[in-house]
Amino acid sequence: MTRRAFTLIELLVVIAIIALVMGILLPALGHARSAGRRLVCSSNARQLQLAATTYALDHTGHYPPGASNFRANLHRWHGSRTNPSEQFAAEASPLMGYMGDTPGTTQAIRNCPTFTRTIEADQNAPTTRTGAFEKSAGGYGYNNAFVGTLQGQVGPRTDHTWRVISDKTGSPEHLFLRPSKTMAFADTAFPSSRSVGGVIEYSFLEPRYQPAFGLTHRADPSIHFRHDNRANIAHLDGHVETRELKFSWSSGLYQPEAVTLNLGWPAGEDSNRGYSYR
Repeated sequence: MTRRAFTLIELLVVIAIIALVMGILLPALGHARSAGRRLVCSSNARQLQLAATTYALDHTGHYPPGASNFRANLHRWHGSRTNPSEQFAAEASPLMGYMGDTPGTTQAIRNCPTFTRTIEADQNAPTTRTGAFEKSAGGYGYNNAFVGTLQGQVGPRTDHTWRVISDKTGSPEHLFLRPSKTMAFADTAFPSSRSVGGVIEYSFLEPRYQPAFGLTHRADPSIHFRHDNRANIAHLDGHVETRELKFSWSSGLYQPEAVTLNLGWPAGEDSNRGYSYR
């Protein structure tokens, strides 16, 4: 009995069909992986805010401080250290006891998988993973300007200019009149010319303007729209939104330019509304 084998042309056709199918499937698989990382990140942001809310229940309604005794540079919402030259240890975070099954590691309270992929190729970083001075935040930032710091009005009946009353405690929940519209945690990063990815870990969600100067001194943005030009943002009421980058700005003090790194703010009023008490 004669066995029939594939001809060269038939083999080439089969290979071409396989290549075509792979070409169709690979982008879809890549998109699915990206969507999966975004969902994990969204869950992380939600858990961070739930931990902050639970913390407030145990501390007379006050949210955790974002940077207690800021000038000492030893404490952050994501960890503490005994010397400013050390890395922050996540085990000492005020949120750690409220994070459920969070692994007790010094790497981060929570790791955004997309952020980790963004910077893990950086072989020149002076410390492992990000080489960042805010290491252990995991790629997330806290609204320290208002939620993590107790602010007071400078002028009568204004929500534009504020002064710090205390950074040793966060603000009380009752001051926030629009919790579903007030940002608490978000994907964040900051420019770094030393990083291959251009960004380093940064633990504060910066509002559009520096509170002490009203609407005259704009802050450099830190919200990182790393999920296909979108960022996960957790609000005080616990819900998370995935928002698009709509506005960016750079003071020129930091390189590369913020907009080239997908750093900016989502759509909204050009004020601190959405970050402050009202």
